[in-house]
Amino acid sequence: MDAIVVLITAGSEEEAARIANSIVEERLAACVNIVTGIRSIYRWEGRICDEKEALLIVKTREELFDALSEKVKNMHSYTVPEIIAIHVVKGFRPYLSWLNEETSR
Repeated sequence: MDAIVVLITAGSEEEAARIANSIVEERLAACVNIVTGIRSIYRWEGRICDEKEALLIVKTREELFDALSEKVKNMHSYTVPEIIAIHVVKGFRPYLSWLNEETSR
């Protein structure tokens, strides 16, 4: 199993919670942490934006990334949501086993 952490930003804590609940319910993620109060500064459509956002930290398996990404895209308020994955190089074996069990259908 190739575990990944997926980072997703959302425009509000409510939107983040809605997405998190849905992807955990559908077993596309074993766990989602929501970090509120982040500030994102980025360029969008030719201008610099400075926005408050919430960050979802999603623990899942690489093979579920496409389905997860599609689900998030369909639920998200942004035209181009941030959905990026980082490989888990090492992890506590019991946790990784749990992650695998919780994302198996």
